[in-house]
Amino acid sequence: MTAEEKVQKIADAADDMKAEQIETLDVRDKTSVAEYFVVCSGTSDRHVQSIAERVAEKLAINRVKPLRVEGERSGWVLQDYGDVILHVMKEEQRQFYDLETLWKNMVPDPNLSA
Repeated sequence: MTAEEKVQKIADAADDMKAEQIETLDVRDKTSVAEYFVVCSGTSDRHVQSIAERVAEKLAINRVKPLRVEGERSGWVLQDYGDVILHVMKEEQRQFYDLETLWKNMVPDPNLSA
C-alpha cells in the first residue's frame, strides 16, 4: 500500500468516527521520519481513543499495522505506520502543540529533495 493510499484510508476512517479538522501534512521535504502526517481532533479522551482504534481496524483489514503506538488514554494518540504518522489529539493539545504551523513553517531540508 502506498503512502497516499494509507493517508486516504486513515482520513476516511477518522471521518467515519466524526474526527474534527482532519488535515494531511506533506513532510517529505522536511524530515526523513515520514512522508505524511495526518492530524485530527477528538472531543474527549474516549473519542480520541475511538478514532485511533477505528483507524487501526481499517488498516488491519489491508494487513497494515502500526509500527508503534504512543499515548493511549492521554488525549493524544500517535500511530506510526512508517511512511505515514497519525496524530489524534484533543483540541487543547492540538492548539498547544500546533503541529500544523510547526511543519508548514519548517524550511525544507535540501538533503531530502528528490
